[in-house]
Amino acid sequence: MIGIVDYGMGNLFSVSKALERLSAEYFISATENKLLQADGLILPGVGSFRDAMERLPMDTIKEFAASGKPLLGICLGMQLLFEKSEENGLTEGLGLLPGIVHRFPGKSRNGKPYKVPHMGWNRLEFVEESPLFKNLSEDYVYFVHSYYVNADNSDVLLAKTDYHEQVSAIVGRDNILGMQFHPEKSSRLGMTLLDNFLKLVEERKEVRR
Repeated sequence: MIGIVDYGMGNLFSVSKALERLSAEYFISATENKLLQADGLILPGVGSFRDAMERLPMDTIKEFAASGKPLLGICLGMQLLFEKSEENGLTEGLGLLPGIVHRFPGKSRNGKPYKVPHMGWNRLEFVEESPLFKNLSEDYVYFVHSYYVNADNSDVLLAKTDYHEQVSAIVGRDNILGMQFHPEKSSRLGMTLLDNFLKLVEERKEVRR
């Protein structure tokens, strides 16, 4: 059973529809006790980091993360897993992964302007092995974001892409996982990544029995 965290800033419809296509059981809730009962948790997110942190059931998510059950952050939800964001002034995040969320500067190193937000299809480059990548090869996924994390100097970087800066596309440590792009909008690769997350949830559930 997958819980989708409803804090008023997530793309709940597209995530839930993707889970339905994968025949996954899920619920959408903001209730602490119900979320903690889930076998795996998805933290979606669209909008401002600071607004999200003010609305987020932070203690519940941290308690779930400490339980060892898989937690997946998507887009803004991935950024919330990190320590801080520069968006709207420096704002504290959940601190479940090490790193800071930066805004794309909008100018390349040689001074040439580029479009922000980053919107479109970029190719993933796998950096480390992960159960998420089972039966997968590198391909394109769909991004929409103005802020990014570069976790290159930490042990949480699983896959990256490039948009004038190195972008941490998939991150993870133990049971904490994140995807900067929208897997539910990323065709076969995105759906397989979600399916592999569901399989990981099931495997961890079997271990706990």
